[in-house]
Amino acid sequence: MTTTQTKQTAPAAQAAPPPSMRLRELVFGAACAAALRAAARLGVADALGDRPLAVEDLAAAVKTEPKPLGRLLRALSCYGVFAEQQDGTFTHTDMSRLLREDDPHSLRAISLWCTEPWTWDAWPRLDEAVRSGRNVVEDLYGKEFFDYLNEDAPESADVFNRAMTTSSVQSARDVAQFLDLSGSSSVADIGGGQGHVVASLLEKHPALHGTLLDLPRVVDNADPRLRAGGALADRTRIVPGDCRAAIPVQAEVYIIKNILEWDDDSTTRTLRNVIEAGGPGARVVVIENLVDDTPSMRFSTAMDLLLLLNVGGAKHTAGSMAGRLTDAGLVIDDVRPVNAYLHAFDCTVPG
Repeated sequence: MTTTQTKQTAPAAQAAPPPSMRLRELVFGAACAAALRAAARLGVADALGDRPLAVEDLAAAVKTEPKPLGRLLRALSCYGVFAEQQDGTFTHTDMSRLLREDDPHSLRAISLWCTEPWTWDAWPRLDEAVRSGRNVVEDLYGKEFFDYLNEDAPESADVFNRAMTTSSVQSARDVAQFLDLSGSSSVADIGGGQGHVVASLLEKHPALHGTLLDLPRVVDNADPRLRAGGALADRTRIVPGDCRAAIPVQAEVYIIKNILEWDDDSTTRTLRNVIEAGGPGARVVVIENLVDDTPSMRFSTAMDLLLLLNVGGAKHTAGSMAGRLTDAGLVIDDVRPVNAYLHAFDCTVPG
């Protein structure tokens, strides 16, 4: 065996463990999550280049003790995150590269967000949330989740903002490639965060005008391309507001992406407001993660449970999403996958 070969058979090639061992592995899921968080916070993936590196050299680069770092990397290599070589050095894998800050598909921010300190307080109370059907954060911290983040956990709020920005930038490319707006003159991104989706659409369609609506503190940090002096500013309107309260925006096409995950009342109010703003004939494209019939089931169902814990929300099945849209009064014209984890419901406001 050469020094560039792995020390043991890759996990995917090994025989499946018996149920008793698989269950033991599952109940230690927190160890895997904690190991990923530790590697992300230490910057191990950033310190590891394209060539195998000894643990001692990696430890010096990230300022840790060599032996504990070796144990961390050995644990992660069992899941295909980093690979241990026959000579004891470690190399990147396709997954470990996603923990790098400079990777175009980086998942470092979302890895941190899903393992923030509040999650370790909330997960043990999942049984309470299942019994009651409501979030546990208000009982834990005495306030609603986003109030807690912004007032009491600013570091976690920053991690959330980075994770959402990274995710939005990555998915915006897919949405722009997927969505054909060649026959439209205006588009509004409702609850669109910093506006990466609308910016990508404006770049794709030079004649298109766009509007971004989100909370004031969010649009204050809108994509520089959309703000005054930006390349797309002359075709962009930025509107601060809460889509659950009102949508003072008129457009031919409304995009609602990954925000219909709140409680039932908030979702209903948002859809009602979009329909009232658009009027008969308006096109409404709802883009969501689904928890059925998708390659990302494990991730989506986990996020579904996390939404139950923090805001009392939920991810949707294809059926429940369709039901919400039709109950609100929309006509569903088409449902198609945008990528491996997003589906688009293309709807019309009836006359």
